[in-house]
Amino acid sequence: MLLRLPTSVSDAQACLAEGAVPVGGATLVWAAWQRDGFPELAMSLRDLPEANVLGRETVGGAVVLHRMDERVPDVLRLAAASVGTGAVRRTATVGGNLVGSALRCLLPAALVLDARAVVLGPDGVQETDLAELVAKRPVLLSLHWREPIASAYRKLPGEAGGPPPLVVASAVHAGDVGHRLRIAVRDGYEVLSAGVSCGSDVDETLHALSSTAVGDLSPAAEEAVHSQVAALLGGPGAN
Repeated sequence: MLLRLPTSVSDAQACLAEGAVPVGGATLVWAAWQRDGFPELAMSLRDLPEANVLGRETVGGAVVLHRMDERVPDVLRLAAASVGTGAVRRTATVGGNLVGSALRCLLPAALVLDARAVVLGPDGVQETDLAELVAKRPVLLSLHWREPIASAYRKLPGEAGGPPPLVVASAVHAGDVGHRLRIAVRDGYEVLSAGVSCGSDVDETLHALSSTAVGDLSPAAEEAVHSQVAALLGGPGAN
């Protein structure tokens, strides 16, 4: 297998045109390649500047998970820290998790940040939403968002060999009129998300959530949502 390491977007687009298979840290595809055979040509974005940005309002698709520290919002940092083992997080990338993984542990965090994706396709660089990113699985160059006022993330313990652990992510954003709470729940392989206006009244906010897509959850998921919303709205800057 020949691995290309493009250093510009035009180089990366040329690699795609040659049929290069995009890889992140290869943590998800290595076993399959050993079983089914390696591709002739692969491409990593680890040397591409546009895919390695990292800050309060952006992260590159080639950034490995263990680099996600206080430079990104808490919800994204905690989501990254919950993925696999330390060895996995030193190799796995943001793009690999969101585009190549069935679990997509970072997706709830990205949803509550209301993130947009910058992707590379046959027609060049484009911006798209997370729904299209997950559905079409293009090459992810970066995510960007507006920094939230506060955010939170929780992954409940899972059973070995069982369904994916329950995940609850939330963020409070400043709006033109008041604040807005965005919440996302991964229950099994399904990810539900919703957004409602919010203030300091937790009960009022939970009542508003009850009529959204996350209003019909299992008792365990509902309890986790209620606990996280109460803690988030009671925190600094959420009044």
